[in-house]
Amino acid sequence: MFRSQTQALRRGNITVLAAFMSMAMVGMVAFSVDIGYVLSAKEEMQRSADAAALAACWEYGQQLANGSSASSSVTAARTKAQNCVNLNAIANATPTVDLNTNNATTGDVVFGYINDLNNPNAAFDTSDPSLYNAVRVRVRKEEGSNGQVPFFFAKVFGLQGQSLKAEATAGIVRNISGWRTPASGGNLQILPYALDVDTWNSMLAGSGPDTYRWTEATGAVTSGSDGKREMNLFPQGTGSPGNRGTVDIGSSNNSTADIARQIVYGISPADLAYHGGELKFNSCGYLNLNGDTGISAGVKDEFASIIGQKRIIPIFENVTGPGNNAIYKIVQWAGVRILAVKLTGAMNQKYVMIQPAPLTSTGVIQSSSGGSSYVYSPAILYK
Repeated sequence: MFRSQTQALRRGNITVLAAFMSMAMVGMVAFSVDIGYVLSAKEEMQRSADAAALAACWEYGQQLANGSSASSSVTAARTKAQNCVNLNAIANATPTVDLNTNNATTGDVVFGYINDLNNPNAAFDTSDPSLYNAVRVRVRKEEGSNGQVPFFFAKVFGLQGQSLKAEATAGIVRNISGWRTPASGGNLQILPYALDVDTWNSMLAGSGPDTYRWTEATGAVTSGSDGKREMNLFPQGTGSPGNRGTVDIGSSNNSTADIARQIVYGISPADLAYHGGELKFNSCGYLNLNGDTGISAGVKDEFASIIGQKRIIPIFENVTGPGNNAIYKIVQWAGVRILAVKLTGAMNQKYVMIQPAPLTSTGVIQSSSGGSSYVYSPAILYK
């Protein structure tokens, strides 16, 4: 009888232990499900922050390039960040971010300046709105802001959810001091023709005709006003007898064939190799380029083939020397669109009409201030 009681007790203990182990296993599975859900939400949140930062940064650059003020460009970019976050559900819920219009450093959308986008430890400076080139977006799910990521099974233990946050910073190079061979090895869309800074600044101030219209939908240039001033890249008074703005990028013995190639295809890595792989301003903020004899009718077909396309041109402050001996002092880079070309007939009837046009380029070298107009690096995810 005693033996039977002992066996029954053992069987009871085993049953209790089995039940306990079963509950423990269920608990472990439950926690695993909740943890997996939280980790999935964290990934969704990071993707949302990344996308919003890139979208806001790109919008900011586009607004600036189209002539909007710094403050209105920031406002548009904040809205873009918010809209982007709204489009990306996290844990099956639509989150939102605070626009943070006072740009508090603890806010969800913060604008600042990063002096070196290649340095992950560079400071994020919010003190000078005129320099802003980066935006940080923080997405949160916590009490008081979108709510926690909910638990399912852990609630039986009194745990309601997990607080999460993710942030991302994207930036653009607004001030470009020059160019280096892109990592991809491709060409740079730089024209070997320089425009004087006075003409450029006058155009930006509202001087010049408005007789051509670029239509994005059709990709065509037609007659008519589009609200953007234009200027003639040729002819112009460069101050150099026998020279009308052609500069040597690459070999100092550029032939018409070389110039024609650069008009259509841009500056090649081989061209940059003549300049040590980089074409950039010196420590005093300028670059000297040798001149050539000028735009000739020999490249009219090449210019005609890029009507409607965007290119980068160097802007010069002054020029010394005549003809092939001219030295141009380059102080800026500018983005333009080719509108119309006529290089035959009388001198006063020749023209290469251009207008400012924002474009992005790889291979940029960042400057601490100034150096470019209407030219930016692509928006990059900084961290």
